[in-house]
Amino acid sequence: MLYVVGMGAGDRDGMTIAAEQALLRSELIVGYTKYVELLKAYFPDKEYASTGMKQERKRVELALKEAENRNVALICSGDPQLYGMAGLAFELGISYPDVDIEVVPGVTAAFSGGAVLGSPLTHDFAVISLSDLLTPAEKIRKRLECAAECDMVIVLYNPSSKTRADYLQKACDIILKHRAGEIVCGYVRNIGRDGQESRILTLSELRDTAVDMFTTVYIGNSETKIINGKMVTPRGYRNV
Repeated sequence: MLYVVGMGAGDRDGMTIAAEQALLRSELIVGYTKYVELLKAYFPDKEYASTGMKQERKRVELALKEAENRNVALICSGDPQLYGMAGLAFELGISYPDVDIEVVPGVTAAFSGGAVLGSPLTHDFAVISLSDLLTPAEKIRKRLECAAECDMVIVLYNPSSKTRADYLQKACDIILKHRAGEIVCGYVRNIGRDGQESRILTLSELRDTAVDMFTTVYIGNSETKIINGKMVTPRGYRNV
């Protein structure tokens, strides 16, 4: 059995009971190096194997091969479907017909970070990764344009890195063509981990803010507001 497990933000409090049970049933836990190190503190008696960044295919192949003979957990941060390894596990799993694959959902950063800020995702929203390693930059720009134009709250993953320092600024410039600079925004860094920090600010302020790959960014819609210091997007229940 191969369990593709969403481990949430990384701390045990944010992990679902189903995820914890899948990890306990597994003899080997496979994952990205940083995520493996996070889990070792909670499951010290397990066997671990890890690979670095940009070695996703190698990681999944390793997990599938090992799962031919024992129960294996392939871990992903947040949810394994959202920018995770679940899809790739099914794609490569065709070559491993004797391995059963079970996806164990987890709480993705959009929701765990949103809870830190308040409730920015009460209405329709779009999740967009600014990383262009696997998605063409032009397609990312088009998605930003469409989401901004239709007034959905936008959650940005992978908003910046050392080699993409200006990607968030460019994304904000696209959104500013459709939304006012005073729109309520927010970000959370290191969600659920040591050093967690968050801030609520305007879209204009966000444009000139430095963030990193461990930051999740929230761009409100025309109705998003600040209530008692929290970022809130109403759905309209009070008007019914």
